[in-house]
Amino acid sequence: MSFKHGFRTSARGPAFATAPEPSQQAGVRQLVTFHLDGEEFAVEILKVQEIIRRIDPTRVPNAPDFVDGVINLRGKVVPVICLRKRFGLPAPENTAAAMGRIVVVEVGGTVAGLAVDSVSEVLRLPEDTVEPPPRLAKVDRDYVCGVGKLQDRLLILLDVDRILSEAEKSALSGKEAARETSAPVVNTPVNAAQNIAMSVA
Repeated sequence: MSFKHGFRTSARGPAFATAPEPSQQAGVRQLVTFHLDGEEFAVEILKVQEIIRRIDPTRVPNAPDFVDGVINLRGKVVPVICLRKRFGLPAPENTAAAMGRIVVVEVGGTVAGLAVDSVSEVLRLPEDTVEPPPRLAKVDRDYVCGVGKLQDRLLILLDVDRILSEAEKSALSGKEAARETSAPVVNTPVNAAQNIAMSVA
């Protein structure tokens, strides 16, 4: 078992030793990072509600090919979006990536799960280390809001609100509303980090 940046790795998978405190400095982004097809991506922590282990979703007739199906998350019907398919990336070649994780996020008012290869850590990234998105070969530039530089790492920052079109968001939110049983969650950096810590522990 090892600790790095408040992040714990064990035989059961990644977990957080402590929930990170919200940044007290202006111009600092707090992010959740994950891997997809060998690249490292990040999303704003306020968009992330929790992270769960990959489970087989229930297929939905006539759903877009990038929607793997829906899962029941404590009584809430959550659509699962395969980011590899959404970004036009090939299927994973190894079993670990195929199992992966589901990052539960809010996408334009709709709760959805993002299927990724693995989750890395929660970190803080100074705003002045973020550059505009370049022309990217692997991922459509429309989904990217910037590229962050962290020592010897490059983080592709995703804008989760752009992952779905307005029509897709409306369609998914309509499916959720039909079977919704839980109250909406108000996210803050503290409870987001705590939710993530509990979900991967």
